[in-house]
Amino acid sequence: MATASLHLTILLHLLTVATAVATSTHNATTADEAYWWERGEAARSVNRAAYVSDPVAALNRFNADVLQSTTSRRLLAKYTGPCVATNPIDRCWRCRGDWAGDRKRLASCVRGFGHRTRGGADGRIYVVTDAGDEEMVVPKKGTLRYGVIQDRPLWIVFARDMIIQLRQELIVNHNKTIDGRGAQVHITGAQITIQGVQHVIIHNVHIHHSVHHSGGMIRDSKHHYGLRTRSDGDGISIMSSSNIWIDHVSMSNCSDGLIDVVSGSTAITISNGHFTKHDHVMLFGASNSDPQDKIMQITVAFNHFGKGLVQRMPRCRFGFFHVVNNDYTHWLMYAIGGNQNPTIISQGNRFIAPNDVNAKEVTKREYAAYDEYKEWVWKSQGDVMMNGAFFNESGGQNERRYDQLDFIPAKHGKYVGQLTQFAGTLNCRVGKPC
Repeated sequence: MATASLHLTILLHLLTVATAVATSTHNATTADEAYWWERGEAARSVNRAAYVSDPVAALNRFNADVLQSTTSRRLLAKYTGPCVATNPIDRCWRCRGDWAGDRKRLASCVRGFGHRTRGGADGRIYVVTDAGDEEMVVPKKGTLRYGVIQDRPLWIVFARDMIIQLRQELIVNHNKTIDGRGAQVHITGAQITIQGVQHVIIHNVHIHHSVHHSGGMIRDSKHHYGLRTRSDGDGISIMSSSNIWIDHVSMSNCSDGLIDVVSGSTAITISNGHFTKHDHVMLFGASNSDPQDKIMQITVAFNHFGKGLVQRMPRCRFGFFHVVNNDYTHWLMYAIGGNQNPTIISQGNRFIAPNDVNAKEVTKREYAAYDEYKEWVWKSQGDVMMNGAFFNESGGQNERRYDQLDFIPAKHGKYVGQLTQFAGTLNCRVGKPC
């Protein structure tokens, strides 16, 4: 009897401990979910303020800047001459020999819907000296993770060429610039997460081979760390954020999307990127049941969508998307797609269709019949169609009726080779123009 009583006591004790652990875990998870919900709610009010009520005016301002840029120099396969900047973003900073002494000038160069993005321009320079990523809760000073979680603005640069193998998703705090100029920086292993924040610039870095991770305790700021669930393995994941600029990145081979923008994010520019070897390239709006994405406004400009791409360049839901002066040299399924009545204005792009006769169409309406999508505003203006490519236009009532006369033309698609010639990461060296 004594032995049986002892066994019962031990069993009750183990049950009590298990219940306590489960309750603790449940409470921790609930607290973390509440933290991110509250942070998302706070961010969404800022995001709504970043939304512009007349996106066509913003589009036309961008095109006016592009039309002033000089792109008359003939295109060479590999340019080795003096620095030439061929689009208005690059003209703002690239061919200045003192760029390294005036790094923050870059923050004044963004155009398009993300034009207010400041990044870390109001903060100090932080130098990444350590390529390691061992500690998720107490990051080591000198690492990239330590820099991005600080609560103050920082302009983050790199002491030398390095490969940063992330062990978990890298959560970026407000007012940060990740500036890879002056070094060849590869960020790999896990995704860069921009969640519930404003004013982030990611510039001149290679991002590739991000894979999903099971999550765990990860710090997102100096004052908070918490339990994160599974990350998808995107290259860059933008959630509930605004005033974001991604420029001169080279991206490939990630487990999910290269760039995903979801949950009411807006005021974003993606420019001068080089994208290769991937299936789902860009997703703008993750769910048909998330109407907060109606405020999403994104400029996609001067990018080269290159070898080994399949689809989603981008795939859009709900919002307003200006796709301008990009070079589409490869796709297997389609280039631009969407559903849920997005407005897509395609201007001055070059579309080179694959040889597959079933993949000549640039556009794809996802899960929508003609009677539904005929009212969606999808316009093509000044695009160059090659190898049988064609753009299926539509356009009826979408808040108001848009006509071609609403849109100032962008630089014609015949100039795209020059405008995008220096897309992707640049080999910038201190003391020389990029």
